[in-house]
Amino acid sequence: MSHQRAAGDLAVDPNFISQPSAAASTAEPNRNPKYDPAKPHITDTPITRANWYKHVNWLNVFLIVGIPIMGCVAAYWTPLRLPTAIWAVIYYFWTGLGITAGYHRLWAHKSYSASLPLRVFLAAVGGGAVEGSIRWWSRDHRAHHRYTDTNKDPYSVRKGLLYSHIGWMVMKQNPKRIGRTDITDLNEDPVVVWQHRHYLKVVFFMGLIFPTLVAGIGWGDWVGGYIYAGILRIFFVQQATFCVNSLAHWLGDQPFDDRNSPRDHVVTALVTLGEGYHNFHHEFPSDYRNAIEWHQYDPTKWSIWLWSKLGLATNLKQFRSNEIEKGRIQQLQKKLDQKRSGLDWGVPLDQLPVIEWDDYVEQVNNGRGLVAVAGVVHDVTDFINEHPGGKTLIKSGLGKDATAMFNGGVYLHSNAAHNLLSTMRVGVIRGGCEVEIWKRAQQENKDVDTVKDSAGNRIIRAGNQITKVEQPITTATAA
Repeated sequence: MSHQRAAGDLAVDPNFISQPSAAASTAEPNRNPKYDPAKPHITDTPITRANWYKHVNWLNVFLIVGIPIMGCVAAYWTPLRLPTAIWAVIYYFWTGLGITAGYHRLWAHKSYSASLPLRVFLAAVGGGAVEGSIRWWSRDHRAHHRYTDTNKDPYSVRKGLLYSHIGWMVMKQNPKRIGRTDITDLNEDPVVVWQHRHYLKVVFFMGLIFPTLVAGIGWGDWVGGYIYAGILRIFFVQQATFCVNSLAHWLGDQPFDDRNSPRDHVVTALVTLGEGYHNFHHEFPSDYRNAIEWHQYDPTKWSIWLWSKLGLATNLKQFRSNEIEKGRIQQLQKKLDQKRSGLDWGVPLDQLPVIEWDDYVEQVNNGRGLVAVAGVVHDVTDFINEHPGGKTLIKSGLGKDATAMFNGGVYLHSNAAHNLLSTMRVGVIRGGCEVEIWKRAQQENKDVDTVKDSAGNRIIRAGNQITKVEQPITTATAA
């Protein structure tokens, strides 16, 4: 999210289009006079001691690293006056909102509509952040969303945290490797086109001249305005924005989807004017909000909402809460399934051998401790002496259908008891039992949610656990 081609390629080719038409591509493949199709792009060659400097984007190194260093050195001899400090913070928020509310949510994602005065303001202060034109910035950001974490992602965190933060700007990139995106809507916006064509003028005026004029004319601090509200303010705004590419893909939780790297974290939100709830944003990019809870920090959202009340912004887009909650629940279920897969739930029902009832009784008569509950045969031989209710009770169910006994006829066993019993499965009874019904439904891909025992009682399955009979919910009362 910066000025990869801010002062270079944009100046050479102000009409650069992300996806040229077929006619344009055949008529004129590249208008850059330095382009030679016979030579490979520098990024296609390995970095060596002899050519490493050719891989560096020296213009961006100067703009992003060099100027801030000079500003820090100059600040050592320049006292910071209180009015200048306040103005620098105010202008930091203005230019930051130019990126977050303007470049990002308005133009890159079209999450709301803005009036002409608001669009002009956001284009101007966004240019003051010195992060490239709206057109260039939005084109790369749309590619980032479309090709997240791939080689076509302009600032993929998979290439390293430092690369996604600043490396992709100080090292040259091959524009052909960046994924294609459609920016037709941006080409039709006169504010975007004007800012793109006059980008360098906007940058120098809004980035340096304007903040200096305010401090100089306002309270006579020309040098302080230039150093603090100009150079150093640009540096801090840029680093905050870069954190959306790096920190927001590295630190935090993934409450909506974990297939890609975006994450939610309050620290990133504090640094980036509310852009830190990035996992939500990548799932619901056209939502004008990043933070959906009232207590979450998102000044960009609050600003857009305020502008809507003033009539400056309209059509504020929000994903339906039902869809947001579905995404949250699906991710919770995914995490639960991952934890569940590491536990012993017993042999799956569809893998158990089928046992005839007479064979089941015969094995019990021969001394094997088998008990049948809900059509599933369990070997409790080693558990008889450990049974909390005593070995006499558990022995009374051997060789019988102990479903009713296990589910309240003698004792209403706990969920833990059902889980423990499931680890002792050794087979299922043949003859139309509920397990047979369940297995047949699985083979036929039928969604059978409930089965019943021989007494007609409904049985609840909790993942392959069918021994649990549904009981009416009782309400506890105070003693």
